[in-house]
Amino acid sequence: MTSANSSQRAPWLAAYASVVFGFIYLPIVVLILYSFNRDGVGGFPPRHFTLAWYRQVFSDSAIWDAVINSLLVAGASVVLSLTLGLMAALALDRASFPGKALFRRLVLLPLILPGIITGLSLLMFAVFAGMQLSLLTVFLGHGTALISVATTELFAGLQKLDRAQEEASLDLGATPWQTFWRITLPNLKLSLVAAGLLIFTLSMDEIAVTFFLIGRDNTLPLEIWGRLRRGITPEINAVSSLIFAVSVLFIVVWYRLRARSISSAPRELVENP
Repeated sequence: MTSANSSQRAPWLAAYASVVFGFIYLPIVVLILYSFNRDGVGGFPPRHFTLAWYRQVFSDSAIWDAVINSLLVAGASVVLSLTLGLMAALALDRASFPGKALFRRLVLLPLILPGIITGLSLLMFAVFAGMQLSLLTVFLGHGTALISVATTELFAGLQKLDRAQEEASLDLGATPWQTFWRITLPNLKLSLVAAGLLIFTLSMDEIAVTFFLIGRDNTLPLEIWGRLRRGITPEINAVSSLIFAVSVLFIVVWYRLRARSISSAPRELVENP
């Protein structure tokens, strides 16, 4: 009877899943289709396909200046967030100190606060410190706001870590610093990659914090936002399609690294019992 009920519910579940996935991904498919439409945005379905909009994007210096700025900010934010997030995660997992519970909640606060509050508070701090708004303030803002993402991911990785390997390393005469570099950090590789990819993606996509901290330069989201105020153009669709392709590439890379890590774990246990 249970299997019969399951088979009866299966078509409804499949239909519901199709509606949900269609609601999420159909707009992206339409956006990609219109990025190849010679007639621009309007009329469905697109009839005349062309690569002219992509050629226009690749020849647009303002777009590529914004892309370079976004890559610089995102890359630097990954380094800063992972460094500070790793130290925070180690403190939460390995140390005992007064106010630890409060510290754990404060670290997660940027995940809860709206971006406009985070951006405004960081702007007030930059003005108080006498800093000139530039890509440097944007980098510091992104790195600070995304520390909580790194801390959460790395703390979860540390919780899964086999402490016996660290204890064996210390018993064999390694210093705590050597144990960290040779045992702890390599075992956190998957968590570091996952956190880094997530931080990079969130930094590339950040608008609220960037809007308050940017100077004369533009990042890619703000460049797209400024152009959208003048109307949707096929060039914007082409840029968005490229961003989507890069995001999918990051997901594939992360998945392959995760699969490789899982498949190699039993072999390593056999070779190094």
